[in-house]
Amino acid sequence: MPKDKAPKAKRGQPAPAAVPAAAGVLPQTGFQRLASLAELPVRGRIAHRGYVESITILPPQQAPAFTVTIVDHPAPPGGRRNAVPHLRLVFVGQRRVPGLLAGSRIRYEGMVAPIDLVPTIFNPRYEILPERTAAK
Repeated sequence: MPKDKAPKAKRGQPAPAAVPAAAGVLPQTGFQRLASLAELPVRGRIAHRGYVESITILPPQQAPAFTVTIVDHPAPPGGRRNAVPHLRLVFVGQRRVPGLLAGSRIRYEGMVAPIDLVPTIFNPRYEILPERTAAK
């Protein structure tokens, strides 16, 4: 029996027990929910929240693609002193994505794969989140 096909119940018999979802995996979508980019798999479907660290806009002579670099936390004042795990989101066919600016907080999901040794997601699903406010 192929791995992707589940056994079906025969008439008059109970349905086979469902396989429990792995920890951190969203049951209906199959996305692995990450708490940090340090947990990033080499390949696979992920869901994560992070901050836009930088954007890259290609010149008009090149095919349109809007690229965003994502990190777990925004850089402190004065910049970063060490390298941090990051991820690249590429929006193919887009010159700009309204609302995605450096410092924006977003939730995104998609299929990650290494491109030029950088974890990359092409055309991710995303949601721009409101900025966190300090508790009073």
